[in-house]
Amino acid sequence: MPREMNESILNDEIRQDMKKDRIDHMKYLPGMEVLEDSTIMQQVLEAMNGYDYDRYTAPDVRRALGKTDLEPEDFAALLSPAADKYLEEMAEKATLETRKHFGNSVYLFTPLYISNYCENYCIYCGFNCHNKIKRAKLDAEGIEKEMAAIAKSGLEEILILTGESRHMSDVTYIGEACKIARKYFKNVGLEVYPMNSDEYAYLHECGADYVTVFQETYNSDKYETLHLAGHKRIFPYRLNAQERALKGGMRGVAFAALLGLDDFRKDAFATGMHAYLLQRKYPHAEISFSCPRLRPIVNNDKINPMDVHERQLLQVMMAYRLFMPYAGMTISTREREGFRDHVIGLAATKISAGVSTGIGSHGEEEAKGDDQFEINDGRNVEQVVAAIRSRGLQPVMNDYVFV
Repeated sequence: MPREMNESILNDEIRQDMKKDRIDHMKYLPGMEVLEDSTIMQQVLEAMNGYDYDRYTAPDVRRALGKTDLEPEDFAALLSPAADKYLEEMAEKATLETRKHFGNSVYLFTPLYISNYCENYCIYCGFNCHNKIKRAKLDAEGIEKEMAAIAKSGLEEILILTGESRHMSDVTYIGEACKIARKYFKNVGLEVYPMNSDEYAYLHECGADYVTVFQETYNSDKYETLHLAGHKRIFPYRLNAQERALKGGMRGVAFAALLGLDDFRKDAFATGMHAYLLQRKYPHAEISFSCPRLRPIVNNDKINPMDVHERQLLQVMMAYRLFMPYAGMTISTREREGFRDHVIGLAATKISAGVSTGIGSHGEEEAKGDDQFEINDGRNVEQVVAAIRSRGLQPVMNDYVFV
């Protein structure tokens, strides 16, 4: 038998063995909290699986644009290909809704990555455990140094991020980061691995206000092929993270699909329905959206979103705004500065500035650990503030008063 065929058969056998050893992505692991009384996931998946965006027509879109309060069916129409011809009308209405609920304000924040160790094997992420990158973790002194440097820029909100490793970034470690953050910032957000509600309650006591979780894709079959190992592989545990965070006392939760991993229209529809259903169940919760697209990562500079161009991303953002006009919306540095400047005030209400996705690059000249992905807008806080003002909008660092 030729050597090439021998190696091919061997590789196939290895792949089959790896597949057999993979844990069931729909079954909870020991220690993972199950929300026995929640039907949110079932409702979201039923809605997404029943969404046929090609059946919507121009009259459906016009009907949605003519309504004040949109139902899920109207949201579905605005995400459909039929709505592409109505982007100007959507933009006009989205701008009015944004001004009605948020005025001229645009909120600023920056992310701080404190660790890039990860135990998951997600094939699209620069932090995945099999990617050969420079790993690092900030100690308490390093975290404080970074936060002090960021605070000098005038920012009053920070988003703390880690790679998804409980071993290297346990809950206590993240809690200590929250306590340090409270010394410098008025609002503290978290984008870390999903946790149980009692752990979210602990982090809330430490100073965290809100939690962001990217579901990545709501297609459970596609999710299984993208997340090959680690706790992140468990689809339902991740999907129910926002509800556990609210049960743990968090003031707000943010939702996102990583657009471009799968059918972006279905993922955007599922994201909107997820937020909508949780808002109805927890009326007090502050709801917001993030709208990230795939970006190149370390060791893979070819990765890009499938079929999600700026026009499609704009449609998604405006559909979110019209469906849930009171929800916050963040535009990421994954996007170029011209696009980011265009969508603030139109649909987006929050923009990041002075961003680095590496570990320890705010207080040091050189990052201690590699970036999660390549950013597309490297402007500092002063430059973003100037861009906001140039559009007749008001940059806001914080709108909370704590008593």
